[in-house]
Amino acid sequence: MTLVVLGDLMVYVVTRMASPLARASDTPAAIAFRGGGSGANVAAWAASLGTAVTFGCRVGDDERGRAAVAQLRGVDVRAAVDPERPTGTCVVLVEPGGERTMLPDPGANDGPLPELEPGDHLHVVGYALLRGGPRASALAAIDRARAAGVPVSVDPSSWALLRVGAIPPVDLLLPNAAEAALLSDHPAGSLVTKLGPDGARWGDVRVLAEPVAAVDTTGAGDAFAAGFLTARLDGATPREALEAGCRVAARAVAQVGARPEYD
Repeated sequence: MTLVVLGDLMVYVVTRMASPLARASDTPAAIAFRGGGSGANVAAWAASLGTAVTFGCRVGDDERGRAAVAQLRGVDVRAAVDPERPTGTCVVLVEPGGERTMLPDPGANDGPLPELEPGDHLHVVGYALLRGGPRASALAAIDRARAAGVPVSVDPSSWALLRVGAIPPVDLLLPNAAEAALLSDHPAGSLVTKLGPDGARWGDVRVLAEPVAAVDTTGAGDAFAAGFLTARLDGATPREALEAGCRVAARAVAQVGARPEYD
Protein backbone atom coordinates (compact mmCIF):
# COMPACT_ATOMS: atom_id res chain seq x y z
CA MET A 1 0.00 0.00 0.00
CA THR A 2 1.44 3.35 -1.05
CA LEU A 3 0.82 6.69 0.61
CA VAL A 4 1.26 9.64 -1.74
CA VAL A 5 1.96 12.96 -0.05
CA LEU A 6 1.78 16.25 -1.93
CA GLY A 7 3.05 19.40 -0.28
CA ASP A 8 5.88 21.54 0.92
CA LEU A 9 9.53 20.89 1.67
CA MET A 10 11.36 23.44 3.80
CA VAL A 11 14.55 24.05 5.71
CA TYR A 12 13.77 24.91 9.34
CA VAL A 13 15.85 27.27 11.45
CA VAL A 14 14.71 26.02 14.87
CA THR A 15 15.27 28.68 17.52
CA ARG A 16 14.67 27.40 21.05
CA MET A 17 14.31 30.43 23.31
CA ALA A 18 15.64 30.22 26.87
CA SER A 19 12.93 32.63 28.06
CA PRO A 20 9.92 34.44 26.62
CA LEU A 21 10.78 36.70 23.70
CA ALA A 22 12.21 40.04 24.84
CA ARG A 23 10.85 42.29 22.12
CA ALA A 24 13.27 44.96 20.86
CA SER A 25 16.08 43.37 22.92
CA ASP A 26 17.96 40.04 23.26
CA THR A 27 16.66 36.58 24.07
CA PRO A 28 19.24 33.79 24.54
CA ALA A 29 18.50 30.85 22.28
CA ALA A 30 19.82 27.54 20.94
CA ILE A 31 19.63 27.48 17.13
CA ALA A 32 19.68 24.41 14.90
CA PHE A 33 19.03 23.73 11.21
CA ARG A 34 16.58 20.91 10.54
CA GLY A 35 14.64 19.44 7.64
CA GLY A 36 11.05 20.61 7.54
CA GLY A 37 7.94 21.37 5.55
CA SER A 38 4.63 19.85 6.55
CA GLY A 39 4.46 17.53 3.55
CA ALA A 40 8.04 16.37 3.93
CA ASN A 41 7.52 15.78 7.64
CA VAL A 42 4.50 13.54 7.03
CA ALA A 43 6.42 11.60 4.39
CA ALA A 44 9.46 11.16 6.66
CA TRP A 45 7.43 9.93 9.65
CA ALA A 46 5.34 7.57 7.51
CA ALA A 47 8.47 6.09 5.91
CA SER A 48 10.02 5.61 9.37
CA LEU A 49 6.96 3.49 10.23
CA GLY A 50 7.61 1.22 7.25
CA THR A 51 5.04 2.74 4.88
CA ALA A 52 5.80 2.99 1.16
CA VAL A 53 5.71 6.76 0.51
CA THR A 54 5.92 8.87 -2.62
CA PHE A 55 6.34 12.60 -1.96
CA GLY A 56 5.74 15.33 -4.52
CA CYS A 57 7.25 18.72 -3.75
CA ARG A 58 9.12 21.70 -5.18
CA VAL A 59 12.63 22.92 -4.34
CA GLY A 60 15.07 25.53 -5.52
CA ASP A 61 18.08 24.80 -7.68
CA ASP A 62 20.38 25.15 -4.68
CA GLU A 63 22.39 23.15 -2.18
CA ARG A 64 19.73 23.55 0.50
CA GLY A 65 17.17 21.85 -1.71
CA ARG A 66 19.47 19.01 -2.70
CA ALA A 67 20.40 18.39 0.93
CA ALA A 68 16.75 18.54 2.04
CA VAL A 69 15.76 15.91 -0.53
CA ALA A 70 18.69 13.67 0.45
CA GLN A 71 17.61 13.78 4.11
CA LEU A 72 14.28 12.08 3.35
CA ARG A 73 15.32 8.50 4.04
CA GLY A 74 13.15 5.78 2.58
CA VAL A 75 10.95 8.25 0.68
CA ASP A 76 10.46 8.22 -3.09
CA VAL A 77 10.89 11.98 -3.61
CA ARG A 78 9.58 13.52 -6.84
CA ALA A 79 10.83 17.09 -6.63
CA ALA A 80 10.20 19.74 -9.26
CA VAL A 81 13.16 22.14 -9.39
CA ASP A 82 12.44 25.86 -9.54
CA PRO A 83 15.17 27.67 -11.52
CA GLU A 84 14.42 31.06 -9.99
CA ARG A 85 13.12 30.74 -6.43
CA PRO A 86 15.18 29.29 -3.57
CA THR A 87 14.22 26.30 -1.45
CA GLY A 88 11.69 27.35 1.18
CA THR A 89 12.95 28.35 4.61
CA CYS A 90 11.09 28.76 7.89
CA VAL A 91 12.23 30.30 11.16
CA VAL A 92 10.63 28.34 14.00
CA LEU A 93 10.50 30.10 17.36
CA VAL A 94 10.13 27.55 20.17
CA GLU A 95 9.09 28.96 23.54
CA PRO A 96 9.95 27.39 26.91
CA GLY A 97 7.44 24.55 27.26
CA GLY A 98 7.63 23.63 23.57
CA GLU A 99 5.00 25.84 21.88
CA ARG A 100 6.16 27.04 18.47
CA THR A 101 5.52 29.99 16.15
CA MET A 102 6.53 29.77 12.49
CA LEU A 103 7.82 32.49 10.15
CA PRO A 104 7.78 30.86 6.69
CA ASP A 105 9.30 32.05 3.43
CA PRO A 106 7.79 29.53 0.97
CA GLY A 107 10.29 30.19 -1.81
CA ALA A 108 10.02 27.44 -4.43
CA ASN A 109 6.97 25.97 -2.66
CA ASP A 110 4.87 28.75 -4.18
CA GLY A 111 4.80 27.11 -7.60
CA PRO A 112 3.15 24.15 -9.39
CA LEU A 113 3.69 20.71 -7.88
CA PRO A 114 4.66 17.65 -9.93
CA GLU A 115 1.90 15.42 -11.31
CA LEU A 116 1.84 12.04 -9.53
CA GLU A 117 -0.27 8.92 -9.59
CA PRO A 118 -2.48 8.93 -6.44
CA GLY A 119 -1.31 5.57 -5.03
CA ASP A 120 -3.58 3.93 -2.45
CA HIS A 121 -4.18 7.12 -0.48
CA LEU A 122 -3.47 10.75 -1.36
CA HIS A 123 -2.61 13.18 1.42
CA VAL A 124 -2.41 16.86 0.50
CA VAL A 125 -0.92 19.42 2.83
CA GLY A 126 -3.08 22.51 3.17
CA TYR A 127 -0.31 24.93 2.24
CA ALA A 128 -0.55 23.54 -1.30
CA LEU A 129 -4.19 24.67 -1.40
CA LEU A 130 -3.79 27.94 0.52
CA ARG A 131 -0.97 29.38 -1.62
CA GLY A 132 -1.68 30.61 -5.13
CA GLY A 133 1.28 28.99 -6.86
CA PRO A 134 0.60 25.31 -6.09
CA ARG A 135 -3.20 25.49 -5.71
CA ALA A 136 -4.20 24.49 -9.25
CA SER A 137 -1.84 21.50 -9.28
CA ALA A 138 -3.06 20.37 -5.83
CA LEU A 139 -6.71 20.61 -6.90
CA ALA A 140 -5.92 18.64 -10.06
CA ALA A 141 -4.25 15.91 -7.97
CA ILE A 142 -7.33 15.66 -5.76
CA ASP A 143 -9.58 15.42 -8.84
CA ARG A 144 -7.43 12.61 -10.30
CA ALA A 145 -7.52 10.67 -7.04
CA ARG A 146 -11.28 10.99 -6.67
CA ALA A 147 -11.80 9.91 -10.29
CA ALA A 148 -9.68 6.83 -9.57
CA GLY A 149 -11.61 6.01 -6.39
CA VAL A 150 -8.58 6.75 -4.19
CA PRO A 151 -9.35 8.25 -0.74
CA VAL A 152 -8.02 11.76 -0.12
CA SER A 153 -7.07 13.51 3.10
CA VAL A 154 -6.06 17.12 3.69
CA ASP A 155 -4.32 18.73 6.64
CA PRO A 156 -5.50 22.37 6.65
CA SER A 157 -2.03 23.42 7.91
CA SER A 158 -2.69 27.00 9.07
CA TRP A 159 -5.71 28.61 10.71
CA ALA A 160 -4.22 32.02 9.88
CA LEU A 161 -4.31 31.30 6.11
CA LEU A 162 -7.49 29.19 6.03
CA ARG A 163 -10.57 30.66 4.36
CA VAL A 164 -14.03 29.31 3.56
CA GLY A 165 -14.04 27.34 0.32
CA ALA A 166 -10.25 26.93 0.15
CA ILE A 167 -10.42 23.16 0.69
CA PRO A 168 -12.58 21.08 -1.66
CA PRO A 169 -14.67 18.10 -0.49
CA VAL A 170 -12.38 15.24 0.55
CA ASP A 171 -12.72 12.04 2.57
CA LEU A 172 -10.80 13.19 5.63
CA LEU A 173 -9.64 16.49 7.09
CA LEU A 174 -6.99 16.53 9.82
CA PRO A 175 -7.28 19.98 11.46
CA ASN A 176 -6.27 21.18 14.88
CA ALA A 177 -9.00 22.68 17.06
CA ALA A 178 -8.54 26.25 15.74
CA GLU A 179 -8.69 25.05 12.14
CA ALA A 180 -11.70 22.78 12.81
CA ALA A 181 -13.67 25.82 13.96
CA LEU A 182 -13.22 27.33 10.48
CA LEU A 183 -14.35 24.21 8.59
CA SER A 184 -18.10 24.34 9.22
CA ASP A 185 -18.69 23.93 5.47
CA HIS A 186 -17.36 20.34 5.67
CA PRO A 187 -19.22 17.32 7.12
CA ALA A 188 -18.41 16.82 10.80
CA GLY A 189 -17.76 13.13 10.16
CA SER A 190 -14.83 13.97 7.90
CA LEU A 191 -12.96 15.84 10.64
CA VAL A 192 -10.18 14.07 12.53
CA THR A 193 -9.37 16.79 15.03
CA LYS A 194 -5.95 17.02 16.66
CA LEU A 195 -6.25 18.33 20.21
CA GLY A 196 -2.58 18.57 21.20
CA PRO A 197 -2.02 17.45 24.79
CA ASP A 198 -5.74 16.53 24.97
CA GLY A 199 -5.39 13.82 22.33
CA ALA A 200 -7.53 13.53 19.19
CA ARG A 201 -11.14 13.02 18.15
CA TRP A 202 -12.92 11.54 15.14
CA GLY A 203 -16.69 11.73 15.40
CA ASP A 204 -17.75 10.02 18.64
CA VAL A 205 -14.32 8.45 19.17
CA ARG A 206 -11.91 10.30 21.43
CA VAL A 207 -8.48 9.17 22.60
CA LEU A 208 -6.05 10.77 25.04
CA ALA A 209 -2.56 11.89 24.19
CA GLU A 210 0.34 9.87 25.51
CA PRO A 211 1.96 11.66 28.47
CA VAL A 212 5.30 13.13 27.48
CA ALA A 213 7.48 16.09 28.43
CA ALA A 214 7.18 18.47 25.47
CA VAL A 215 10.53 19.68 24.13
CA ASP A 216 9.43 21.02 20.74
CA THR A 217 5.92 20.77 19.27
CA THR A 218 7.14 21.52 15.73
CA GLY A 219 5.77 18.87 13.38
CA ALA A 220 3.61 17.13 15.99
CA GLY A 221 0.54 17.39 13.77
CA ASP A 222 2.50 16.01 10.82
CA ALA A 223 3.69 13.07 12.92
CA PHE A 224 0.10 12.44 14.01
CA ALA A 225 -1.03 12.42 10.37
CA ALA A 226 1.69 9.92 9.44
CA GLY A 227 0.78 7.57 12.27
CA PHE A 228 -2.95 7.88 11.66
CA LEU A 229 -2.77 7.38 7.88
CA THR A 230 -0.32 4.50 8.15
CA ALA A 231 -2.68 2.75 10.55
CA ARG A 232 -5.68 3.33 8.29
CA LEU A 233 -3.78 1.92 5.30
CA ASP A 234 -3.14 -1.17 7.44
CA GLY A 235 -6.87 -1.55 8.16
CA ALA A 236 -7.01 -0.02 11.64
CA THR A 237 -10.31 0.99 13.26
CA PRO A 238 -10.90 4.68 13.97
CA ARG A 239 -9.83 4.25 17.60
CA GLU A 240 -6.72 2.30 16.65
CA ALA A 241 -5.78 4.90 14.05
CA LEU A 242 -6.23 7.78 16.50
CA GLU A 243 -4.09 5.95 19.06
CA ALA A 244 -1.40 5.33 16.44
CA GLY A 245 -1.39 9.00 15.52
CA CYS A 246 -1.05 10.06 19.14
CA ARG A 247 1.85 7.62 19.68
CA VAL A 248 3.84 9.09 16.82
CA ALA A 249 2.99 12.66 17.85
CA ALA A 250 4.32 11.90 21.34
CA ARG A 251 7.63 10.84 19.79
CA ALA A 252 7.76 14.09 17.83
CA VAL A 253 7.21 16.47 20.74
CA ALA A 254 9.84 14.72 22.86
CA GLN A 255 12.64 15.77 20.47
CA VAL A 256 13.97 18.87 18.73
CA GLY A 257 12.84 19.25 15.13
CA ALA A 258 9.97 17.96 13.02
CA ARG A 259 11.42 14.74 11.55
CA PRO A 260 12.20 11.32 13.02
CA GLU A 261 15.57 10.99 14.70
CA TYR A 262 17.75 8.37 13.01
CA ASP A 263 20.54 6.33 14.55
